[in-house]
Amino acid sequence: MPRKPRLQAAGLPVHVIQRGNNRQACFFTEDDYRFFLDHLAKLAKRFRCSLHAYVLMTNHFHLLLSSDLSNGPSLLMKFLGQRYVQYVNRVYKRSGSLWEGRFRSSLVQTQHYVLGCYRYIEMNPVRANMVKHPIDYPWSSYAANAAGKRVGWLTPHGEYLALGSEESKRLAAYRRLFATDLDAELLREIRTSTHGGYAIGDSRFREQIERAHQQR
Repeated sequence: MPRKPRLQAAGLPVHVIQRGNNRQACFFTEDDYRFFLDHLAKLAKRFRCSLHAYVLMTNHFHLLLSSDLSNGPSLLMKFLGQRYVQYVNRVYKRSGSLWEGRFRSSLVQTQHYVLGCYRYIEMNPVRANMVKHPIDYPWSSYAANAAGKRVGWLTPHGEYLALGSEESKRLAAYRRLFATDLDAELLREIRTSTHGGYAIGDSRFREQIERAHQQR
């Protein structure tokens, strides 16, 4: 059966998830995380992608990004995946597949859906019971988005910037978003849409995407 065409659109945010093969680990040491992030930053610049949020878990990772190239995220993921697999195979004297098939992605409507994806991504370590608070997890964008840690290759999305006219106000407003749990319905929608390759947004947005791509 042919693969369903991936939904792609220049300028729209994209939520991306890639898992290790059979849910096995794909990051083993701190050097692995650093290598991945270094090449993520370089390739994002090469393919004109703006990275808004990320988390690297033990056996998978999430990204929230946008690009002014419709195929920018796909090119980024292709080359990032290849480079990281080559690195892992060389360092750990292994061969074979590291990833569980092709990465999964979903176009994201602006408004509260983008900030919902920010929260969904950065709360992953908490939901996995790895830490009690996202600030305690070193391999995510939470410290940058909530505490002002300088990460030069992260680009705040417009919805994030709209949280406040000054950095201190934005940081405080962003932290307040994490004071309550993500709405259960939005959590389900993000998971279902990303897994199925659908758009995340209200009914009007999804209808627009369906008409533009002639698919669900």
